[in-house]
Amino acid sequence: MKKIFILLASAFFYTAASAQTTWTVDKAHSNVKFTATHLMVSDVDGIFKNYDATITSSKPDFSDAKFQISIQTASVTTDNDQRDKHISSPDFFEVAKYPTLTFTSTGITKTSDKHYKLAGNLTLHGVTKPVTFDLWYRGTIVNPMSKADDAGFQLTGTINRSDFAFGPSIPNAVVSDEIAIKANGEFGKAK
Repeated sequence: MKKIFILLASAFFYTAASAQTTWTVDKAHSNVKFTATHLMVSDVDGIFKNYDATITSSKPDFSDAKFQISIQTASVTTDNDQRDKHISSPDFFEVAKYPTLTFTSTGITKTSDKHYKLAGNLTLHGVTKPVTFDLWYRGTIVNPMSKADDAGFQLTGTINRSDFAFGPSIPNAVVSDEIAIKANGEFGKAK
């Protein structure tokens, strides 16, 4: 009987310790941006206005976190209507054919206090490739308004657009092959 009690207690504590917590993005305090170089002399920034993101993790330092991000490509804006129409066209995002781009993490590695390498699969323009981003866990606080836990992250890195057949007819001298990615996310613990 004592062995059964120990086994049950161990199973309970193991289940409680490994319980996954889901965190959802607070879009009012988050953003997803990119930067491309134009004519090799000027940077142009873009932002996506419609996206969703979730994190699941069982550890308070998020060292086992799994990220899922989905972005509506038609929501892209560079603050220039003519350019936005062009990058939404078949020359780039081809939003009618590829309405979403996604990132699903496949692993996370701690590199220093609150800093990680986040690996995953990025699907852009119908092409899926493995990528790795830098992830800064900015901390967790109790939101004074909602009284719930909020966690902050910043994701940075670069991708090559040629890896995704993104803008293949546009020379690198016009739009850089290397595209910088930066996302800031505030996530609330799901209730």
